[in-house]
Amino acid sequence: MLIAILLEHFKMVEKFFICPHCWQNISMLIDTSVEKQLYIEDCENCCNPIEIECEVKSNEITYFNPQPIGQ
Repeated sequence: MLIAILLEHFKMVEKFFICPHCWQNISMLIDTSVEKQLYIEDCENCCNPIEIECEVKSNEITYFNPQPIGQ
């Protein structure tokens, strides 16, 4: 029962996009239980950092902006 409650609360959506560093199609999991997010995650292909800014409304991603971070 507890697991079902946790899964209902934390809704993850896989978002596909083009990496701003290597231009490969990649994906990241977005927690749709959080309305506004700003965080850094590495590209799964080239390992360069990407600043992810996104907004969620009614469990759907309404805004998604991946930006490269220089090293």
